[in-house]
Amino acid sequence: MNSILVIGSSNTDMVVKTTHFPTPGQTVLGGRFFMFPGGKGANQAVAAAKLNGQVSFITKLGKDIFGDQSLSGFRETGMDTRYISRDDKEPSGIALITVNEKGENHIVVAPGANHTLSPADLDQAELAFLQSQWVLMQLEIPIETIVHAAGKAEKLGKKIVLNPAPAQTLPEDLFPKLFLFTPNETEAGFYTGVHVTDMNTARQAATILLKKGVANVVITLGSKGAYFSNASEEMLIPAPIVQAVDTTAAGDVFNGALCVALAEDMTWKEALYWACRAAAFSVTRMGAQSSTPTREELNRFNP
Repeated sequence: MNSILVIGSSNTDMVVKTTHFPTPGQTVLGGRFFMFPGGKGANQAVAAAKLNGQVSFITKLGKDIFGDQSLSGFRETGMDTRYISRDDKEPSGIALITVNEKGENHIVVAPGANHTLSPADLDQAELAFLQSQWVLMQLEIPIETIVHAAGKAEKLGKKIVLNPAPAQTLPEDLFPKLFLFTPNETEAGFYTGVHVTDMNTARQAATILLKKGVANVVITLGSKGAYFSNASEEMLIPAPIVQAVDTTAAGDVFNGALCVALAEDMTWKEALYWACRAAAFSVTRMGAQSSTPTREELNRFNP
């Protein structure tokens, strides 16, 4: 039983490309406008499903056209959508994104129905927990829901992966429940106080996280790759060199791909290389879920 349960957010991303980001009070004339399905939870679920992972997804959508479009897209990937619910009052989540000519992004999210995903919703999806070996979460849904999910998963002996994005305060007793914690440089700094810039500072941050009780730590370093550490080994996996077009969801693709690789019993080194390649592929295309490679595309990818 190596299926992956993703619990998290679903948004519609509204994207404008621009040469540079505006300063406060400044209006910048942008380029083309795009609308893509997004949200960290949905991005990771779609990434894992497109890479042939067995994926179930728990999220909450509004009863609106954005929710309809999102649900249709999820079904096309072949993931299990039985545990996706709809909120009668709140709209589906929306993200406003600007992307500069370097492929960097600024993002503002209106969470909508994502913030109504509750512990009670998880209790109604008991079968999803029972049928999955891996539980992958992020932080665009309420912390109480994350904590409840972790408690359920721990009791059932599941492997819990938490991508702490966007970074926010977590209860200390959550960390020992985590099989894998996957912050980026900024998020690692938030949880440890270490300014992460390279392997040495990543090691310092990972040491603190391991002392908190996390079993395994991966700190993503953008174009520098990914640093891994646990009680017995560490490694820095380089990222393939590509021309970045849009970095939106690169971290989400990494997390989804990493869970698929681990579910397939790849070694840490194999899994991390594979996830780095998937993330590198994603930054060469616009959008979040639309930038995610299929298994066939990733197999052909030769940066």
